[in-house]
Amino acid sequence: MSSVEELKAEIKKMSAKAMNMKMNLHDLSEELPTNWTTVLTVAQETYDAYAALEAARKRLKELEAA
Repeated sequence: MSSVEELKAEIKKMSAKAMNMKMNLHDLSEELPTNWTTVLTVAQETYDAYAALEAARKRLKELEAA
């Protein structure tokens, strides 16, 4: 398996995780003020997941251009 294929598989997993985190954040927002103390943690985890996904997509684009 090439590094491009491996990265594509990793991106697929990362995308699923990011979408799951987005839904967790959405669900949390709908339940406010219940569990309001977890907002920062869930938001940071969601941010981190999308930042990692964006970085991986950038690496893939660079690999494909090379």
